[in-house]
Amino acid sequence: MEPMSEEDRQRILESSPSGTFALMSAVIGGMVVAWLFLYYGVFLPRG
Repeated sequence: MEPMSEEDRQRILESSPSGTFALMSAVIGGMVVAWLFLYYGVFLPRG
């Protein structure tokens, strides 16, 4: 495996962490769905 060039290293360091943003969005979306299920499916029917 060839060592990484300085241009490639700089490009990677300046790019945004898109995978992290996608994972955070999926986790937050799952938490919102779970909260809505608990609120409308469990808490409201019980009064």
